[in-house]
Amino acid sequence: MAPPFEAKFSASGALRQGIGESGRAHVDRWLPFLILHRSDDPLSSLARRIAIDSPAYVVWSESDDPEALSAIDAVASAMVNRHGRLLVVTLDDQPLQAAREGSQELPPFVARLAAGDQGHVGRAASILDRALHGVEIDLRHCKVERVPFHPVLPEPFDRLLNGIEGVDRLALRVPQIHRRFDGVDYPGVRHDLAAAFGDALLRTACAFLDDGKTEVPKHYRSLGRSGYIAAALKADKRLDHVARSFDFLLSISPIDTAKAFDRFVATGEGDLPHFHYRPLTVDPDAAKRELYSIDLDTLEDPMLEQLMGEKRREIDAQLTMLATRNTPAFMPASMFLYGTVEAELLADAETILAASSKDPPRGNVVRAMEIASAADALAANYRLANPDFKADIQVRDDIAGLLVSGDKLYIGSDTLMPAHRLDALLAHEVSVHLLTYFNGAAQGLSIFRTGLAGYEGIQEGLGVFAEWATGGLTRTRLRLLAARVIAVQAMLTGATFLDVYRLLRKEHGFSRRGAFGISARVFRSGGLAKDAIYLRGFRDVMTLVRAGASLEPFWLGKIAVRHAGAIEELLQRGLVQAPRFIPSFLSDKGAAARIAGVGKANNFQEMLAGA
Repeated sequence: MAPPFEAKFSASGALRQGIGESGRAHVDRWLPFLILHRSDDPLSSLARRIAIDSPAYVVWSESDDPEALSAIDAVASAMVNRHGRLLVVTLDDQPLQAAREGSQELPPFVARLAAGDQGHVGRAASILDRALHGVEIDLRHCKVERVPFHPVLPEPFDRLLNGIEGVDRLALRVPQIHRRFDGVDYPGVRHDLAAAFGDALLRTACAFLDDGKTEVPKHYRSLGRSGYIAAALKADKRLDHVARSFDFLLSISPIDTAKAFDRFVATGEGDLPHFHYRPLTVDPDAAKRELYSIDLDTLEDPMLEQLMGEKRREIDAQLTMLATRNTPAFMPASMFLYGTVEAELLADAETILAASSKDPPRGNVVRAMEIASAADALAANYRLANPDFKADIQVRDDIAGLLVSGDKLYIGSDTLMPAHRLDALLAHEVSVHLLTYFNGAAQGLSIFRTGLAGYEGIQEGLGVFAEWATGGLTRTRLRLLAARVIAVQAMLTGATFLDVYRLLRKEHGFSRRGAFGISARVFRSGGLAKDAIYLRGFRDVMTLVRAGASLEPFWLGKIAVRHAGAIEELLQRGLVQAPRFIPSFLSDKGAAARIAGVGKANNFQEMLAGA
């Protein structure tokens, strides 16, 4: 006979112990609920997946019944002693109903909820009922069949739980719409079901806790996990290893743009320029094999699985672009990653170019070494707040302009710019790109410094916003951003390098060097759709500011607009922390006044007034 289970809770209530041969108990911290699941088929059970994605569960198989009985007694009793009461939810899978071969009939999307209607458990059951009714997957809505409570587990477990004073119980049978009648899974539906039902159970636990006397969290998702398990840390480390095995922007950017311009002018501007590129430091196919060997199913957290899954697909797209560099396939691959030019963005770009003339020459200029010195001084100011702001600032011959990659700021050795633009430039590169890198590096997962999928649009938008807030978004700079949109649109609709160069020269009045630089960026590696994101991202940021939304989530790391809700959830759960560094330009009175005035604007053009 196995010895009694000894629940080894930490002071915070954390517990993670094996049970018998294949079971385990996991409690993230002291919580008022516990999910139970006994599997006949652990590998295919959706109920088990939902259970282990939760922050407090006991799962086991029939062969481990004696050990599980002892474990549940120890774990549930300790949790009741801590809270005075405990909601125990037993999860099980609905039986898979057979249908004739070739039938158009789908498995029923019906959850069966067994619970009483009174007291704390009745309130919790009502919330669960409502939450499940709101679940929509593949254009189907979940239905809920309410039945009187009955034990799903064998009689010894039922008797045990009935004997623990303070335990309230409900049982939920999970529909099997993710499985064909022959038992084959639909993985996307399975994932969505697990995430939706897990989210509904957190709502239920929060409702159970809300008795009018007990303090409840501000958001029900703060009841979710507050720590990363080893599987999540391992997957993040491996994703980061693949992402850092190549420098994407350096890999797709020419190393001799300035020389190519000189050759282009010397030959009468009639021949397509020829650029040289760095050899690739990575084998894209080998990197993809490593990328997809990372098992995200073990993360036990739907939110992290979603974020890492999105990032994996983005890295995959970047590797595809590297594999197709300087071939006709590169441009379509870049469209997949960066999208096309929407009509509203194109209209704004055309309006800017039609309405704005270039700025008159204004005084002194600064060169690469002066820019580097000023960037280092700004980074040193951030280090006064925290020594971790260790920016690596390099002046290099093989870079055109400025480029931030990770903790590095690269400055092209031939860079020349008006001195009055220096503060705006540093606000963009140091106070946005480097700052969000170091804030992201302070989080528990490296994905926040590498960047969540799709982060580049809002990153560049924040950079331009920084230029605008500091008063440094000149007409010349704004015209440049608009011209990039025009150039990308022309390229995507079939224009050649020479077509775009002549369009910018003849119709929009750009200099030879200016038109060449824009064209070279847009046509690098075979056609890169990225340059439209600067003006698009700026519009998105200004729209957020105009609506009164806080930009603080975007300083925490490198995230996309669509991730603001996820970041709020992770903050509530304690999985990420508030940003260590806040952009210094935000404390400037002039910047604050400009930002405050955005709310009075009716459209993007009015927001730009005075830029």
